[in-house]
Amino acid sequence: MLYIGIDLGTSAVKLLLMDEAGQIKNVVSRAYPLEFPKPGWSQQKPEDWKEAVFSGIRELLTGFDGSQVAGIGAGGQMHGLVVLDENDQVIRPAILWNDGRTAEQVAYLNGEIGMKELSRLTANIAFAGFTAPKLLWMRENEPENFARIRKIMLPKDYINYILTGVHSTDYSDASGMLLLDVEHKCWSAEMLSVCGVREDQMPRLYESYETVGTVRPEVAKALGIPDSCRVCAGAGDNAAAAVGTGVVGRGGCNISLGTSGTVFISSDTFRVDENNALHAFAHADGGYHLMGCMLCAASCNKWLMEDIYHTDRYSEEQAAIAGDKLGENHVFFLPYLMGERSPINDTNARGTFIGLTMDTSRADMTQAVLEGVAFAIRDSFEVVKKLGIDVKASKLCGGGAKSPLWKRILANVLNMDLELVASEQGPGMGGAMLAMVACGEYKTVADACGALVHVVDTVHTDPILAAKYEEKYQQFRKIYPACKALFAELA
Repeated sequence: MLYIGIDLGTSAVKLLLMDEAGQIKNVVSRAYPLEFPKPGWSQQKPEDWKEAVFSGIRELLTGFDGSQVAGIGAGGQMHGLVVLDENDQVIRPAILWNDGRTAEQVAYLNGEIGMKELSRLTANIAFAGFTAPKLLWMRENEPENFARIRKIMLPKDYINYILTGVHSTDYSDASGMLLLDVEHKCWSAEMLSVCGVREDQMPRLYESYETVGTVRPEVAKALGIPDSCRVCAGAGDNAAAAVGTGVVGRGGCNISLGTSGTVFISSDTFRVDENNALHAFAHADGGYHLMGCMLCAASCNKWLMEDIYHTDRYSEEQAAIAGDKLGENHVFFLPYLMGERSPINDTNARGTFIGLTMDTSRADMTQAVLEGVAFAIRDSFEVVKKLGIDVKASKLCGGGAKSPLWKRILANVLNMDLELVASEQGPGMGGAMLAMVACGEYKTVADACGALVHVVDTVHTDPILAAKYEEKYQQFRKIYPACKALFAELA
């Protein structure tokens, strides 16, 4: 049998075709436009997602027997507000996770409703990217559109609706809406009331590996797949990627060194840190997870290389960093080019070099950026330690994981072995694996991970280098507090 995994990203959808043995048979990508109607705004047309997914699936199946497709699972960009009217037509473009128009609504939620109350109701506090502030913005700024809302969904849920005709979402993705009581896995009546919506306007909640429906006959015919094909609820992109790297159950950890950076720690029990520095979400395996999210990770290096150095020769720039320089750099970099989420939650924070001298070299600055991202990732692990969670090792994925130098820096800054898996297809692979569970190929998500995810390389720590980086990290962590008031003044 064959399974389709959908990775509905911000700039493109990536689709993969996988057989029951976990072999990836084909991969296809389809880009779609982003709209920026005003500075800081970011939105997309859900209809563009549909077109990209449909044309992509048709190409994905070229040369394969579409009748063998048993299941489809999606991982998708989180937090985006998709609203449908009484005829299930899209009311307005989806407001995306990286949209910044909701500053007033976030201030209202965190200030007037209160962070402690939000945490009690949803296990989280308000961020500009979350869905609830977007609903408040729409109610205040587009009241006519708000009055037309019949269903509220997230991006990948719209694709599942198009495929099945079912209004659904899963617990992992819904956790990022600030509308879900994460601990008890139900919609928060209080938060729905705050946002002026009813529970019947919300999609039905499922575990990520549960079947929400089968493909509608007319859609199946258009795609060349059977109408018996099951569609599972899927997951938010980070939860789906964690499944794809085998991070499930108690104590699993995945670090994504992508455009943004995430620390994902799976658990079989619910927990939340006292300052809500980390997101407390449900996981796609039926459990829970803590997640730290930094807004700029590999994008910091991309900015330095392409916008400042005007080069695309990343490897050559890193080759100039001699091994004996590691742990000895006198230059530090704060990687807050777009403000920061975890764990400081400061939209005013900015990227900063400190420690520059007349003998500072280009290589020193490149090294500082790589180290600054690693130090900021460790900030989230410091919160994890305070919760009494001892992470011994972590999976590592994302574009930054292709750099041997960066992997070595990160492993020693964290003083933690980093494991790389054989197939890094992110949310798409996780989505396909969830579909396998929905179709009965595997009994549990953990079983699927055990059978299909294989570690092929481990980056080990060096005790001497880790000790050097421990000293450097203790210096790094003093820089943001010293700059915080100035960042606010400059803003």
